[in-house]
Amino acid sequence: MGLLTARHLALRAVRCYLSPFSKSRSWLSTKASPLGDKNILLMGPPGAGKTTVGRIVAHRLGLPVIDVDDNVLETTWKMPVAAKLAAIGGERFLEEEGQALCNFSASGCVVSLTGSNPLHAEAMQHVKQTGLVIYLDVDSEDIIQRLARMKVNRIVGQEAGVSMKDILHYRKQFYEKWLDVRVLCGRGNTVEDVAEKVLKAVERYQNHAGETYVSTRSDNAGSSSQKTYFSDVVVEGLATDGGLYVPKNGFPKIDAREWLRLADMSYPEQALVLLEKCIHPLDVSALDLRQMIFKAYGSNFSSEAVAPVKHLIHNQYVLELFHGPTASFKDLALQLMPQLFAYCLPQMCNYLILVATSGDTGSAVLSGFSRLSGTDRQRTGVLVFFPEEGVSEIQKLQMTNYKQGNARAVSVLSDFDFCQRSIKRMFGESGLVGHLAVEYGTVLSTANSINWARLLPQVVYHSSAYLNLCRDGVIKFGEPVDVCIPTGNFGNAMSAVYAKQMGIPIRKVICASNHNRIIADFITTGEYDLRGRPLMLSHSPAIDILKSSNLERFIYHVSGGDSHLVKDLFTRLDRDQYFQVPEPLFGRIQQDVLAGWCSEDDCLAAIQSVHTRTGYVMDTHTAVAKVVADRLQDGSCPVVLCSTAHYGKFAPAVFKALQIQNIPEDPVEQLKKLRSTASRPEMHKHMMTCVKESGRRHTVCRADYGVLVEEVENMVQDSFLKVM
Repeated sequence: MGLLTARHLALRAVRCYLSPFSKSRSWLSTKASPLGDKNILLMGPPGAGKTTVGRIVAHRLGLPVIDVDDNVLETTWKMPVAAKLAAIGGERFLEEEGQALCNFSASGCVVSLTGSNPLHAEAMQHVKQTGLVIYLDVDSEDIIQRLARMKVNRIVGQEAGVSMKDILHYRKQFYEKWLDVRVLCGRGNTVEDVAEKVLKAVERYQNHAGETYVSTRSDNAGSSSQKTYFSDVVVEGLATDGGLYVPKNGFPKIDAREWLRLADMSYPEQALVLLEKCIHPLDVSALDLRQMIFKAYGSNFSSEAVAPVKHLIHNQYVLELFHGPTASFKDLALQLMPQLFAYCLPQMCNYLILVATSGDTGSAVLSGFSRLSGTDRQRTGVLVFFPEEGVSEIQKLQMTNYKQGNARAVSVLSDFDFCQRSIKRMFGESGLVGHLAVEYGTVLSTANSINWARLLPQVVYHSSAYLNLCRDGVIKFGEPVDVCIPTGNFGNAMSAVYAKQMGIPIRKVICASNHNRIIADFITTGEYDLRGRPLMLSHSPAIDILKSSNLERFIYHVSGGDSHLVKDLFTRLDRDQYFQVPEPLFGRIQQDVLAGWCSEDDCLAAIQSVHTRTGYVMDTHTAVAKVVADRLQDGSCPVVLCSTAHYGKFAPAVFKALQIQNIPEDPVEQLKKLRSTASRPEMHKHMMTCVKESGRRHTVCRADYGVLVEEVENMVQDSFLKVM
């Protein structure tokens, strides 16, 4: 981003003006700063090691180093900092310290701030303009031990009766407010370790071009002069060549000590740290990302834990992903993704989000985008297509409940694959895309899991589940777990593969299919065969899918990024409805993934059996995962079953499984009856409210591509061509 220019490559004198009351001093750098004239500003609590780390970093870069305590405050006050604090007290100290920093000026230096500088807003606004603020996020226990060795038992602002741990926790909010880049320090990291992390963080910040994205089908992944950044892929959704976007250089690797720090954090805090590592701060700033994440995972979730892990039976644990507003795992991505989308939007266009859903995605997208406000909401529309006979009645009511503003759901007299295929065809037709852009100033995008911003947040809950097991003493970090996922479009499974790439010790990702079993057949044979294969309705409609979009990302991953192979395979699938992967690739697939399938009878039997033995009611998709895990998992390590939806969404099937008679026809009454039957998990309050408020009428389209295009144009006209 223009930070490193030719003039910065020469040796230069760096002059740092400390204050109008002190004599100017200058430092001569032996290297150009990687950030040009910008300072590297180290921020963190007392005891974080800022002074020592600053010296190491400055030495490594050949830059002048400034310690605010020694070089600014004591020079200005002509007395030791501790004496000044004792003389005037904590409140006055913070003000005078802040004013001293407001008079500070420097460029091209490494600056170690004091632990209390961030408590003075004016001073931090001033100093932040001069450079990159790097937060040394050090474990509080490490800090307390260091302060004890330094014989420091109180810090600025610590009142009598307030513990060191509590004041450090209070201070954290100020560091989070001002950071540009976080350096997460593992427990027991030395100052040399932290300094190395700082150098890597600076290098990463400066090298924005190193965090670009490529299509799984790109012919010139390494040589294209056109850079595609996170903000681009969020808005575009699907690559222009029909492929899916993936990070060119893969996922960052996190070491064990950093993972252990994350284990004690809340879900939003874990999400923030992990997504900061995956989204460059020049795409989405740390402060903006924090605001989005804490809005996404707050009171809109019925569980404070967001995605709790519960013991089910023996070595099996349930990852409950249904506590969001629409009672589906899709909420974990779609309460965040719309905010990322709105943040990345260019200002001059309207955007219509097209979504195909097999049940859960539709209501989750509509819920997520409905939480946008102001101009973001005004220039963003959402149109959902779902199979009329391929979703549960409650799923249908959840989707058709959204009728206000720029959002609607339309059913199609066909299956999910037709809906998804039609949307991909629209994206590929330049005439249609151009017509909407020229005539209506509207650009098409998608919120299906083909959009990278949909897939990325799902990596968090697979990581969080493992860390929860560590925190609860079920395993020690480094010990393996298996993950069993009801799988249709392969997005959830792919996010588990990516969590493993980041360092979570997942041994096997087990893909569980219903009787449509396209994924199970592919994983076990290496053949993807759609020829003459009808889609069969099931009790688990969210995985009633034959054409699995995210499988493309998986093949790209296991083939080592062979975009030519991916393009050839999926071109053949479109043309011949069939492909077979090469034998060496098939072997690599089976190293990472297992797969099996579950009949309708076995699905219902599992619900009944688990309820009888434990009192726990699984939904039909979780039951599919349970059946497959029972068959394929060897019991040598814990297995996490991804519970992707609340059982209330599939009430008729659950009634059948539990052999409950006299089922009410009205969906609201069905939920009430289930609530009186099931002790755990509790009935989902958001879902109950939504179904009560829903109307019963909605648009139904015949299975004709042209009709779906008309619905798109009607939606654009209704949403963006308003008479003023």
